[in-house]
Amino acid sequence: MSIDMAQFHQIFFEESFEGLDIMESGLLNLDMGDVDAETINTIFRAAHSIKGGSGTFGFSAVADFTHAMETLLDEMRDGRRKVTQPAINVLLGSVDCLREMLTAIQDEKTLDQEKVTQHKKALDTELNGADNTASPPVQPKQPIELNNDNAGWRIAFSPHADLLKTGNDPVRMFRELAELGEIDITVDLHGVPGLYELDPEECHLSWQITVHGNIPRSEIDDIFDWVEEHCDLAVQNIEQTTQASSPAFDEPPQSAAIETTPSSSATNPPIVSESGQNEKVNADKTPSAGKSSASIRVDTAKIDTLINMVGELVITQSMLSLIGEHFSLNKLDQLKNGLAQLERHTRELQESVMNIRMLPISFVFSRFPRLVHDLSSKLGKKIELQLIGEHTEVDKTVVELISDPLVHLVRNSLDHGIETPDERIAAGKQETGTVTLEAYHRGGNIVIEVSDDGRGLDKDKLRAKALEKGLIQDDAVLSDKQTYELIFMPGFSTAEQLTDVSGRGVGMDVVRRNIQSLGGNIDIVSQLGKGSTMAIYLPLTLAILDGQSVAVGDETYIIPLGSIIESINVTERMINRVAGKGETFRLRQEYLPIIRMHEIFSVPNAKATKLTEGLLVVVEGQGIRCGLFVDDLLTQQQVVVKSLEANYRQVEGISGATILGDGSVALILDIPGLVRLSNH
Repeated sequence: MSIDMAQFHQIFFEESFEGLDIMESGLLNLDMGDVDAETINTIFRAAHSIKGGSGTFGFSAVADFTHAMETLLDEMRDGRRKVTQPAINVLLGSVDCLREMLTAIQDEKTLDQEKVTQHKKALDTELNGADNTASPPVQPKQPIELNNDNAGWRIAFSPHADLLKTGNDPVRMFRELAELGEIDITVDLHGVPGLYELDPEECHLSWQITVHGNIPRSEIDDIFDWVEEHCDLAVQNIEQTTQASSPAFDEPPQSAAIETTPSSSATNPPIVSESGQNEKVNADKTPSAGKSSASIRVDTAKIDTLINMVGELVITQSMLSLIGEHFSLNKLDQLKNGLAQLERHTRELQESVMNIRMLPISFVFSRFPRLVHDLSSKLGKKIELQLIGEHTEVDKTVVELISDPLVHLVRNSLDHGIETPDERIAAGKQETGTVTLEAYHRGGNIVIEVSDDGRGLDKDKLRAKALEKGLIQDDAVLSDKQTYELIFMPGFSTAEQLTDVSGRGVGMDVVRRNIQSLGGNIDIVSQLGKGSTMAIYLPLTLAILDGQSVAVGDETYIIPLGSIIESINVTERMINRVAGKGETFRLRQEYLPIIRMHEIFSVPNAKATKLTEGLLVVVEGQGIRCGLFVDDLLTQQQVVVKSLEANYRQVEGISGATILGDGSVALILDIPGLVRLSNH
């Protein structure tokens, strides 16, 4: 029975990418000079796992590349090589290259062989170059080839009984040997027990293999590296074995020849050839198999909680069934109590299910140490990154969509915020600047702050640049907050010259728009010469919304509860009509625009057409307050958000829809979009 190894590819890729993140984090935390044994071992184990898995699935290009990294790490681990910045930079570049290789294989694309060769050469140079501070190389345990006219190798391979239980497959190793050159294999059947004593999960065979060709010993060792602790292995040069025979290579009395070719199995996984081409052997592999994973890892405690909730729900359902079978009016109180209990358990079950989608924000934060390391070197600055609240949990969708806005904010802090060491010393600061990423919960939101102790925002400079670009009028009166928010205007930049980091005036407007698309907002606090803080406020989840339902004619709309400030009845004295600009009302020394819901959405049969007859719901979106004119307030409730765009089309002023308890559909209002729509 053959096993389709392709079914395990996705798990391999997920674990490999996690291993690369571990390697990158460990390399960035290494101190120059002395060897941190624990950190080096962590990095080495991650590299070794990727190498072994790549060999198992036939991704030989990845296994070969990782082997070179592993050699360099092994020398650091053994103390034969000091940890130097050039070596760290080479390994970091190799991690990036390895990530691109795995992504290409996962997406069934051709490897960039030129780039792979370039990074492989850098590893070889670091290993063998003049800057190598290692002590004289230690002689390898196994003899290496003695000349360049090697005729091949003879291998005695005797697996231990538990080899198959470790997930290793001898046939896969034979297939890899066949790629190196012509091979002859004989099998020793002496160790096979009788039928009734045979355990199919144990390996009782051993093999003698001859590989013909001028093949480096290292390539033979790489194939058996993953099983060296689970077998007895002897490898000798053919010329040596012809001159002096060894008991390990004596022909077994009872053997059977095995004819092996590289394509002997119809279920082989895709094998990456030496040229970098992806040889697709498994023809029926689905196109989606190479796409990014949609899976998440869940803490078993969350699963246990979910199972307990389901158990409580089943008990409540059984109780209600018994009441229903023998119902009488004197059981009405029991029925009400049972329904209340059912409602409570359903809400708890909903919260437990939503909690499974929650991921720690560290999934986002983990990319920034590398970003800060690379950009600080490029900009010639000394910058320390502090991460706070990495275990704060947020919905998986938010984690996926917040990454790009955060990257842009951090890059801005590095480029515009933190000064050069000379500038910082002149300003009486430490030459090393600090950028802090902090996440914490506040109410029903998650707050992510990007702060730095740099130069801060110069209000006069911001205003002058806005006037220069014609973004504001000369007589415009702006508060501090409004002045800071000029940086979110399209095309705005205070950079004196263009760089590959920033300066083109694109990005910050996109950052705010992306954050607002998640139902969040961004605030700026800054002090000239002291630093700046960008605070992002986001909902914990995009799937569930706390909302206030309102009636407009026969229609029901949902207003996000977080957008509502208050609801009021207005009098004629509070209303002010501006010719050509609509209506406003006065609320505590402030005039706010009025949006008549029945007019915006063309709702017939509105019960209230005069402002004094209905209610004004005061809401805020993107820093703008307004009053929504509705007939009446209904109930507050949690609603499940359904995408309107995916099921119909995008509608201005509407962010989604939900299904109410009576089966009717209610539209969820997009407050910023509603303000834009009313201005049209």
